[in-house]
Amino acid sequence: MSFFKKLKEKITHSSDSVTDKFKSGLAKTRDNFTNKVNNLVARYRKIDEDFFEELEEILIQADVGFQTVMELIEELKMEVKRKNIQEPSEVQPVISEKLVEIYSEGGDVPNTLNIKDGGLTVILFVGVNGVGKTTTIGKLAYALKEEGRKVMMAAGDTFRAGAIEQLEVWGNRVGVEVIKHAEGSDPAAVMYDAIQAAKARKADILLCDTAGRLQNKVNLMKELEKVKRVIEREVPGAPHEVLLVLDATTGQNAMIQAKTFKEATNVTGIVLTKLDGTAKGGIVLAIRNELHIPVKYVGLGEKMDDLQAFDAEKYVYGLFSELIEETEEA
Repeated sequence: MSFFKKLKEKITHSSDSVTDKFKSGLAKTRDNFTNKVNNLVARYRKIDEDFFEELEEILIQADVGFQTVMELIEELKMEVKRKNIQEPSEVQPVISEKLVEIYSEGGDVPNTLNIKDGGLTVILFVGVNGVGKTTTIGKLAYALKEEGRKVMMAAGDTFRAGAIEQLEVWGNRVGVEVIKHAEGSDPAAVMYDAIQAAKARKADILLCDTAGRLQNKVNLMKELEKVKRVIEREVPGAPHEVLLVLDATTGQNAMIQAKTFKEATNVTGIVLTKLDGTAKGGIVLAIRNELHIPVKYVGLGEKMDDLQAFDAEKYVYGLFSELIEETEEA
């Protein structure tokens, strides 16, 4: 059974609505990436060095990342030789298979949140302003509440004008209490009070917003370290997750942000917002392969339930869905 058919079979047995979200959310990337691959395959009668050079360019344009592309092309060349593949069209399933392998290298990648069975779970959100951090917190609060968990939020971004009010709007929308101080307050003090309130109300999960910009990078990172120390002191073992929120539409700039935050904080997972708004969805693979941080959630639209747990196979299906469906019909 071909990789495409196996993937189709697996996807069929999973949640159709989630699969549809990945398919529609990756439409721009699919139109950009898959169409170019299809055109490449149609133009070549044999697989030669020129074929691989053009494929390399397509992958780099999709923001898969230079290092990841080089590794992928080398593996494809070896696979073509090993399987004695002659037809360019036969390379397409191999590309998709290798994309899944690249993401999953080093064993199963946990995309689920590290939530404690008993007691309070603290999740810290970091990221620069404008990436959709507060919206992500609101949508995750909604998803966790739908699972039956008692959720609270901490308005730790006390520096950006309107940040506290924005989180409060989300709190009212999803029915989750927000612990806040006045604008300009010490974020660490907000975290302390939020943790005490969460313990008193026997909350399961506390979602903590943080500042995205101070006077300079050093100040921002020092502030985050201070917030983290307070959380660690009040809840041993916390924060249980440090989720870095990145805007997929910024492409390689998102990679630079990820490297900066990884140096300063122990980032445990990435939330990639606005994946539906970019034609360069290959950034998912670059982040995973080059930074070794799992992508835990992706934003696939504007609706409340469009924040989805990342799934490598559904992601590849979203990229190649039309081709996979054609293969199935053939």
